[in-house]
Amino acid sequence: MNLIDIPNFINTHITKRSESLFQSDIENNKELLSQKIARKSVLVIGGAGTIGSSYIKAILKFKPGKLYVVDTNENGLTELTRQLRSDANMFVPDDFRTYPMNFGDPVFKKMFLAEGPFHIVANFAAHKHVRSEKDKYSIEAMIDNNVFKAKEFLDLLVDHKPEHFFCVSTDKAANPVNVMGASKKLMEEVIMAYSKDLQITTARFANVAFSNGSLLAGYIERLFQNQPISCPSDVQRFFVSPEESGQICMLACMLGNSGEIFFPKLAAEEMAYFKDITIDFFKASNRPIVECKSEEEAKQKALSLKENDPYPVYFFDTDTSGEKLYEEFFTDKDVVDQETYSSLGVIKNARRLPQTEIDKIILELKDLMDSGNHDKSAIVGMLQQHIPDFAHIETGKSLDQKM
Repeated sequence: MNLIDIPNFINTHITKRSESLFQSDIENNKELLSQKIARKSVLVIGGAGTIGSSYIKAILKFKPGKLYVVDTNENGLTELTRQLRSDANMFVPDDFRTYPMNFGDPVFKKMFLAEGPFHIVANFAAHKHVRSEKDKYSIEAMIDNNVFKAKEFLDLLVDHKPEHFFCVSTDKAANPVNVMGASKKLMEEVIMAYSKDLQITTARFANVAFSNGSLLAGYIERLFQNQPISCPSDVQRFFVSPEESGQICMLACMLGNSGEIFFPKLAAEEMAYFKDITIDFFKASNRPIVECKSEEEAKQKALSLKENDPYPVYFFDTDTSGEKLYEEFFTDKDVVDQETYSSLGVIKNARRLPQTEIDKIILELKDLMDSGNHDKSAIVGMLQQHIPDFAHIETGKSLDQKM
């Protein structure tokens, strides 16, 4: 298998953009971005992941004075440090530290209070996979991370206000059909409740091509292990490059008004089918494929796979819980500004519940989860009570039951 140039493949076959979608908005706001970032202290939570690390690379171009990065992935932090230190064109402030810890743990609070204040804070620590809604335990872990810990951190920030706070969302929060999207929608409502006390923004954006843990990134690992490829044939998504994912978060964080939700301005015809990307991926690798009729057939063909044999690929119609066949960034109830930025739309009228209402919702969820007398459907039902546009798709099948 020829190792292809992944960034070039993304530009050529997925986003089909020769330069970043957000380049013009960055150029148009270059001086303002520099004023807001240069010499400032920055804290990035979840900074070892694809989006968090891309945000760090975007913000380092404007030379902050201090950068602290927190993530539970110790190996990811190590690789991030190697990337930054090994890049001759990368500015790294003298005061740069990484901490392998959970932002919900007491040791994080000790670090935050002792090493602050931080002018810019961005939180990318999130459960991001639809596959993370297998049962009540996985859902509880997801809501704990995406909602409960996020609120506890906001309570801390209210007493130690940064100049800018950003918390990442997802396109799947618009008319959510899965618990991940619903948890992010609830997270948006939590942060909006604090938007009068903090300068706070968020962003929904497309799939990040070849991001850590993504279907496309998994192709590379499958190839190294001579394992078959499995891909939905009927799912299409918007895509941004890893670089673009960090840029939209930086722009939303630094330029947005408190309570605004940003999203990339992408036309419906820019969505791509995973099947088409998969076929292009193998063409770019100069490797033919053989389409299999089942997972078992694909696995059997992989057992006797030789170097130049057609690669076994199984295309299937989606039948798992929480899968939406298309993407959307806003609903017909949203007031959207598509004029201020050339590449970004902004939702201006996000619902802002009183903090007392948010406290009530969270207490009800915690009480249900602590009761021991509940299942996945009970949690979904409670989320639907508080998120009116949450229309959960339940098929009884999880992504973890597939290759």
